[in-house]
Amino acid sequence: MTEQPGVIARAALALTDWTERWVPDAFIFALMATVLVIVAGVTATPATPMQIVDAWGRGFWELIPFTLQMALIIITGHVLATSPPMARLIRTIAGWPRTPRGAVALVAVFAMASSWLNWGFSLVFSAVLAIEMARRVDGVDYRALAAASFLGIGSVWAQGLSGSAALQMATPGALQPQIRDIVSHGGLVAGGLIPFRNTIFLWQSLVSVPIEIAIVTLVMWLATPPAGRGKTAKDLGIALETEKLEEKSENSGPRTPGAWLEHSPILTWFVVALGGTYLVRYFMQAGEPLNAINLNILNLAFLLVGFALHGTPARLMKAVQNATPAIWGVILQFPFYAGIAGIITGTHLSDRLADVFVRISTQATFPPLVAVYSAVLGVFVPSGGSKWVIIAPYVMDAAHKLHVHLGWIVSTYDLGEALANLVQPFWMLPILGLFKLGARDVMGYTMVVFFVLTPVVLILVTLLGMTLGYPL
Repeated sequence: MTEQPGVIARAALALTDWTERWVPDAFIFALMATVLVIVAGVTATPATPMQIVDAWGRGFWELIPFTLQMALIIITGHVLATSPPMARLIRTIAGWPRTPRGAVALVAVFAMASSWLNWGFSLVFSAVLAIEMARRVDGVDYRALAAASFLGIGSVWAQGLSGSAALQMATPGALQPQIRDIVSHGGLVAGGLIPFRNTIFLWQSLVSVPIEIAIVTLVMWLATPPAGRGKTAKDLGIALETEKLEEKSENSGPRTPGAWLEHSPILTWFVVALGGTYLVRYFMQAGEPLNAINLNILNLAFLLVGFALHGTPARLMKAVQNATPAIWGVILQFPFYAGIAGIITGTHLSDRLADVFVRISTQATFPPLVAVYSAVLGVFVPSGGSKWVIIAPYVMDAAHKLHVHLGWIVSTYDLGEALANLVQPFWMLPILGLFKLGARDVMGYTMVVFFVLTPVVLILVTLLGMTLGYPL
């Protein structure tokens, strides 16, 4: 049957054609943002060009620890998603749906739910699930499945346990001392640290998550073409491997003493026991367990689970090796974002920007303004963590001046940050290779979700923000 696209499908195709022609690589946006901040520093502050150069150089490498932490979130997520137990779970889930719409909606639900736990895990787990669905469900639109697997990154991920801004605010050393001083506001917020109970575990944040999941799932259900109207992998000329997800046998190969240790679970269980004991003691010694969650603890926990699920060092090493190509963009771009943050804080450009926010906002309109600003800036800086480093100084300063709940501003930033990923293909790249698709093939669907979800987010941050007081 010849495909006859409907109104939504035609709009999606037109949007993807436009982005393919006009949207450059994410690294170009980082370079453009550097130029813009330098120009702003020269024109809006008393800093000299050489002082701006010095501020950029001093800040360039200040995010090295955070860069490694973000890379490890991707790697540990990939390790979890490619473990043998997850392969069995994916086979089971892929057998549930019987219709194209059911398959796409189910992938979207699992993508969003899993992204709350770990966005790196969500990316890989959901992509592998979508490909397995494509093998099993006749007539399902392959592009819609691929888009659905990415929707956790475009909706609820930043409100979950791996949300960059919330983790940075809760993790000592994850932000520059200047930012901590601004958040502290003369000791009003102890140490400039905002724990999880004041960000992702606010009841307002927890309520917004299922609302987003329900709306996005409905949008993808309605946007998915029925069988015979969409394009399957075969229609797109993509040959899916005929073999199912299988656990690799470790019974072959040499069994020298070194190889025996690689394929034995002995060292794996020793490390799991060692790390597990440390985590138990760590949380027992913490006054409030939620306050003790930070990037390093989460990465250690996910790595230990990865050890346990893979069973042997050999399997774990192979999984990490397969995950490392996905982190090159983080390694290349994060130093440039750190340089941008160095200029903003070093030249006091942050003070000028905070004054602008205060002039154009009220206590009620500041949260939605932050969400919009976060989404727009996310097109240029497609990293929730590095973008927060850039804007935190002036956004949090403005929050103090307007007497807005500081933790809700972090959550509001996160809600807007996720929207940008629906129209910025940077974080799609790690999984598009698995699908053998380009960004243009899926962005039509993600942009439809963007147009529906954006007004919902703005309503949520405005109404829920009115229920919170200052400062936390």
